[in-house]
Amino acid sequence: MPFREGPLGDLKVPLTWTAAVALIVAVVIAVAFLLADRRETLQQQAYGVTRQTVDTVSKPVSGVIAAPGRWTGLGVDAVRSYFFVASENRRLNAELKEMRAYRDQYLALVDQNERYRSLLGLRTDPPIPMVAARVVADSRGPFANTRLADSGSEKGVVVGNPVMNERGLVGRVVGVSHGASRVLLLTDIASRTPVMIDRTNARAILTGDGGPNPKLEYLRGVDPIKEGDRVVTSGDGGVVPRGLPVGAAVKGLDGRWRVVLFADDTAIDYVRILLFKDFAQLADQKALLTRSLPPVTTEDPDLSILGPAATAAASAAPKPAAPATTGATTSPAKPATTPAATSTATTAPKPAATTPPKPRAATPPAATGATPPGGAI
Repeated sequence: MPFREGPLGDLKVPLTWTAAVALIVAVVIAVAFLLADRRETLQQQAYGVTRQTVDTVSKPVSGVIAAPGRWTGLGVDAVRSYFFVASENRRLNAELKEMRAYRDQYLALVDQNERYRSLLGLRTDPPIPMVAARVVADSRGPFANTRLADSGSEKGVVVGNPVMNERGLVGRVVGVSHGASRVLLLTDIASRTPVMIDRTNARAILTGDGGPNPKLEYLRGVDPIKEGDRVVTSGDGGVVPRGLPVGAAVKGLDGRWRVVLFADDTAIDYVRILLFKDFAQLADQKALLTRSLPPVTTEDPDLSILGPAATAAASAAPKPAAPATTGATTSPAKPATTPAATSTATTAPKPAATTPPKPRAATPPAATGATPPGGAI
């Protein structure tokens, strides 16, 4: 019988015996696995001890046997990730850019929605009809500071209408066309707005000078303003309604009081135009420029206002009407169409001229003096 050559050759173990022993061990292990995997539904304790023993022994053995496969898988994954890391990086960067675009769009929509809510929640007291508009152009310069909105005369916008955003007053409309209106901002050098200090009701004129903070002029009173006072529109002159928020008072480096505008807290892109009509728009200019006014006619004038002379003349007016009918037939018709005061004014001199001479001639004192000579005779 040949012997196996190798490091264990000194043991002198026959190769056939080695194969037989290995076969027996393999069969035993296979039977043990079969018994461990067998499921007994009727007899729970049939192979309980055998199963427990096999499971206890096979747990570390299975872990040792499975370790090379697990390590091989991890190595393959490491090599794969190393070789494909560039493509994975490119894919992740593309997804990141796409997500950033979605994020920016989401934030823009959220901001736009909030601004729409703020504009819809804008209220005035008393309520004034409003028109929403979007600023489509910006005209800035050293002497001009205006904006162009996309709402015009087709929506009822007229020159002089105040313009606001969700924070406060922006300016007023200075030009209107179909589909567009030009807004003069409060910071423009030509802007003049009557305002007042909300705390003291002190009046002032908000004057733009081209800078970001317009100045307050013509302040009156003792201590009329303090740092941080709220400035609102006064409504004087009827140009803008009273109480619209404008800004907060601050003292500039030049020592003048200025206003930090509330409207500058956000971008001026969506605004609301107040369809407010001032006194000049409500007045009828053609009627005011008319030189000749229509005459005032009354049917029954109050004679007590005209005086006692007119009252006496009116009471004496029917007396000359009776002889006038006998002497002339046309004279009574004319006074009937004219007011009583005019008719009495024409007829009053006639009775005054006829009646006074008779009493004066009837009772003079000279006639009594002339009787003694007659009596003496």
